[in-house]
Amino acid sequence: MQPGLSEPDPQDMGCAGRKDGHVQSVVRALRLLESLNRRNVSSVAQLHKETSLPKPTIVRMLKTLVAEGYISSDHRQSGYSVTARVNSLSCGYHDDPMVVEMAKPWAIALTRKFGWPTGVGLLDQNAVVIRFSTIPDSTISPFHSSLNLRMGLISRALGLAYFAFCSNSEQKLLLKQLDEADKTLLGERESGWLDRRVNIARKNGFAHRDPGVEPRNSDTVAVPIMVRNRVAATIGLTYFRVGVSQTDLKAFATSLKKTAAEIGARIEDLA
Repeated sequence: MQPGLSEPDPQDMGCAGRKDGHVQSVVRALRLLESLNRRNVSSVAQLHKETSLPKPTIVRMLKTLVAEGYISSDHRQSGYSVTARVNSLSCGYHDDPMVVEMAKPWAIALTRKFGWPTGVGLLDQNAVVIRFSTIPDSTISPFHSSLNLRMGLISRALGLAYFAFCSNSEQKLLLKQLDEADKTLLGERESGWLDRRVNIARKNGFAHRDPGVEPRNSDTVAVPIMVRNRVAATIGLTYFRVGVSQTDLKAFATSLKKTAAEIGARIEDLA
């Protein structure tokens, strides 16, 4: 060993030789950062309780993070706080918004419960785009794939679940930019059709696909995911019409509404 160098703590050493290939020092550092990010100020005792890491290891990691500018030591409150530099760790992330990431496990749970595929959609100009789907997890899906499909705002369940529950002012803007299929459908329907469709969705708390839209052998029931009284996304479950009873539909809608409420509440808690 070179003079002046101490024996490294095994807790701090990377385990490149492990079968899983994980570098444990990196895993522990990330776990520590996540814990620090949950509070304004964290003490070593709090971090030890939450991460189960040895206190000497935590102290060494904290010193390193302070030196690198990711956290600061708050002597007045005897703790540590993250700095603005932690934002740099996420600046390259341009994938789905938090609502989609948050909804994924709930969507999978719905498919496991009912068997039918679940989709999560986000507004993209004049349509709702499916950004996550559990079709790979369903053995009875009416479709082979739906990811990135655009759902019309007034014809499709995921689209109407957005349109019906957004503000009146936003509805007016969206009506001006409907896609061609929805414009055609609106022109073919009788006067007041869209208002009735919106009112029914609001009364029930969920939306259905227009029965005249293909494929007619299946349907989708969808609900909005509300975050601070705004529609952040929509989530829906698709099924074959044959063999699905009104009792089944009620169960679908009830579970979807409960799921959407839990996702929205979780996002608000994290923000």
